[in-house]
Amino acid sequence: MRFSPILFLALILAPTGLAARRLPPPLPAPVFDPARFFAGRTHGTGSLNVVASKPKPVGVEGRGRVGGDGTLTLDQTVREGTKSPATRQWTFRPLGGGRYAGTLSDAAGPVAGEVTGNRLHLHFRMHGGIVADQLIDLAPDGRSAHNRMSFRKLGVVVARLDETITRLP
Repeated sequence: MRFSPILFLALILAPTGLAARRLPPPLPAPVFDPARFFAGRTHGTGSLNVVASKPKPVGVEGRGRVGGDGTLTLDQTVREGTKSPATRQWTFRPLGGGRYAGTLSDAAGPVAGEVTGNRLHLHFRMHGGIVADQLIDLAPDGRSAHNRMSFRKLGVVVARLDETITRLP
């Protein structure tokens, strides 16, 4: 029998909760408007699960502003476990038809986004060959959202983030 590294990784990941998971389809309403949701202050709390590691708590403080052309700029301070806080910046520019183009300061290329109903789907490459896929579902109250993010290397999920994001007054 031949050794398959992909099968080996799949067997390791399955018990850790990093294996593939099915998500419910997006809801038709409320429609996710990134500029409206992220303008002002936001706070996120969640857990980062990396293969072969214990889950780490994650906290994110955000401050967003919208320019005259509709571009959202979001500055974030991220706290992961016991690491020193890190900062990053996102920009999102609406392209029409629910599509967005953007940047992320710690990404290795552009960020592509698309809104379908209450879901914002973001996709981008990170340094080190990691591909990030992010789904943010707006809650019916419009004041919070559930963020699920997966990180893949060579097509295999190596980490997942599960976070609740809340708009602050």
